[in-house]
Amino acid sequence: TIALCGEDYAALAARRAAQLRGLLPQGHLDAFQSTVLETALIGRHPHLGRWHWEGKEDERIAREALAAVDLAGLGGREVHTLSGGERQRLAIAALLAQQPRLYLLDEPLAHLDLNHQIAVLELLSRRARDEGVGIVMVLHDINLALRHADRALLLFGEGRTLEGPVEAVLTAESLSRLYGHPLRELRDGGARHFVPA
Repeated sequence: TIALCGEDYAALAARRAAQLRGLLPQGHLDAFQSTVLETALIGRHPHLGRWHWEGKEDERIAREALAAVDLAGLGGREVHTLSGGERQRLAIAALLAQQPRLYLLDEPLAHLDLNHQIAVLELLSRRARDEGVGIVMVLHDINLALRHADRALLLFGEGRTLEGPVEAVLTAESLSRLYGHPLRELRDGGARHFVPA
């Protein structure tokens, strides 16, 4: 049995499951014209009653989510006019507006400039620490994973994996095996970094 917030996940109604877990996929399809705020409000859908529209509280939550990813001034802008990085931050804002207890993120840093990559990871780290939410993400930047993750899971293929605390799993040996290329570990003070050998 898999439990999420003390509830049997398999027995959850779709709406309750959507309230508890949120997914950020790699790609985003914007089939219809909408504004940035309208798109962020999609995250509130699991919390609305049947045939109900978003209210002032939902809009407040969505606006806070937009501000959290540095999109506060773009609420009225059409989604189709956003850059790739802005669109990715909007997807993250919609997920934040959903307020799940478990975040499942597939490459959340795609298309983001370094400053936004770090800001998003710091935001998610604060959510995990301050609100006790769970965060599972696919992240290919080893050095950012070292900086922000508690645990790591390496998928070697053919069913082989390595899982555990970041300090034990992310080593030059395991990462060289994972990527099929030798890596070296560098230390700068207490910080660890990996570079190609």
